[in-house]
Amino acid sequence: MNKKVAVVILNWNGKDYLEKFLPSVCGSSYPHLEIVIGDNGSTDDSVSFIEKEYPFLRLIKNANNFGFADGYNRVLEQVEADYFILLNSDVQVEGNWIEPIIELMETDESIGAAQPKIRSYQDKSKFEHAGAAGGFIDWLGYPFCAGRMLEKTEIDEGQYNEAKEIFWASGAAFFIRSEAWKKVKGFDKDFFAHMEEIDLCWRLKQVGYRIYYCPTSTVYHVGGGTLNKENPFKTYLNFRNNLVMLQKNLPLAQAILIIFIRFWLDFIALLRFFYEGKRKDALAVSKAHVSFCRNFRKNAQKRKPNPPKAVDSGIYKASIIWAYFILRKQKFSQLNKKKFKEHKTKKMNSSL
Repeated sequence: MNKKVAVVILNWNGKDYLEKFLPSVCGSSYPHLEIVIGDNGSTDDSVSFIEKEYPFLRLIKNANNFGFADGYNRVLEQVEADYFILLNSDVQVEGNWIEPIIELMETDESIGAAQPKIRSYQDKSKFEHAGAAGGFIDWLGYPFCAGRMLEKTEIDEGQYNEAKEIFWASGAAFFIRSEAWKKVKGFDKDFFAHMEEIDLCWRLKQVGYRIYYCPTSTVYHVGGGTLNKENPFKTYLNFRNNLVMLQKNLPLAQAILIIFIRFWLDFIALLRFFYEGKRKDALAVSKAHVSFCRNFRKNAQKRKPNPPKAVDSGIYKASIIWAYFILRKQKFSQLNKKKFKEHKTKKMNSSL
């Protein structure tokens, strides 16, 4: 393969992860590869560690912590390659993890972004929460994955070993054509972190690209390296960014209806947090709604003036919450396939 690929790791106070997982990245077998460390204003000794132990890698320094979204935007402005791979610092990779995905994307120029199979580093037999076997959303905008429904992850038994079109690819190991990244102008920096990759994939689909999952590449993700799931700031970002994403990308009438419904569902989530004694999380939901309302006009201006045809490939035309809690369907394979718009699949050479 003669396409130039840049693996870009955005680091923020992650020296321990770099020390542990960077050797596997440097052992990647792809021939035309540049590895870039983008430091997001770290205050630990990450920078000195890279400069001392990995002087052969390119180091790009951001002056401050601009978050996952704008941090990557600023770093990638300075990187030239045919493909970018945005890789979390807490990810272990296998030697040939790049080749299968680039080969898949090279078969069809409409594939704008893709992800590998993502398993848990702590239990390598199981899928990992942030991406698993490819991302989807339901009609209310709740994200989920093949191999991960809400908080429940599955054991990988080969049940998702077919390459398929998905709705969103995980930011933990995110492959994207550089021309596609530039066409949609990268991440929305106002997201700061969380769901920025779903928003990006949605915008890619609106301009004609497709998003794919490639099962013949596997990586192992720790998860929660920067913000663990118990952090109220993560709760705030998830609730706020989800609403903003719906406002930006849904057709207007649909956005109004769904956001109205989501406000009430979020209120129920707030009450549940209070009931469970998670007062800071309950407050985070309230703050998310306040921020959404304050920035409503600003985010409304991000909508396309001539909205494209509604994107529905990869959207589950029902409620994942209802399916999980009421119907007790806690595996992706148990969902009604007729509720998805049929997506195309690609047969993969098992020797890759």
